[in-house]
Amino acid sequence: MVDIQALQAASVVIASTSVVAGIVYYAFQIRHQTRLRETDLLMRLYSAFLDRAFQKDKLRVFNSEFQDYDDFVRRYGLFYDEKPEEAQELKGAFSIVLNQMELWGQLLKRKIVSVDFMYQLYPAIRLWEKVKPVVEGIRKELNDPTVFSFCEYYCNAMKQRQQELHQSKP
Repeated sequence: MVDIQALQAASVVIASTSVVAGIVYYAFQIRHQTRLRETDLLMRLYSAFLDRAFQKDKLRVFNSEFQDYDDFVRRYGLFYDEKPEEAQELKGAFSIVLNQMELWGQLLKRKIVSVDFMYQLYPAIRLWEKVKPVVEGIRKELNDPTVFSFCEYYCNAMKQRQQELHQSKP
């Protein structure tokens, strides 16, 4: 005959084991879902680089010629002015590139992505050096030091990460 206490002890052990197994399974599921979300985010962010229009805009920005914001204004007009007509494509390219960098900075600032993640994706240090005089000029023009501040945050984080990587190399 089966002892009732042994049966109760066995059922407690089985129930406890089931709870532990459920917790372990749930932990693995959360980890898996986190990886899936990170992969999805990486693919979405990287899709901007695969987009031909973004590549053309980035090249327009890199190939634009100006020394500082005053020179930019002389050549292309005020950033938020519709004139001259022939400069609208370049200003549009700047706007697209700056807003993309602004998005990356917001993701970084909110800790949705890590500095390493974004540094491996696109450090954008050279790009920031190119657009920085324009951003500083826009800030003065609008009397608003916060314009494109997430761009600057992003690029400062990328510079800091680059310095950390160079210092850690033997």
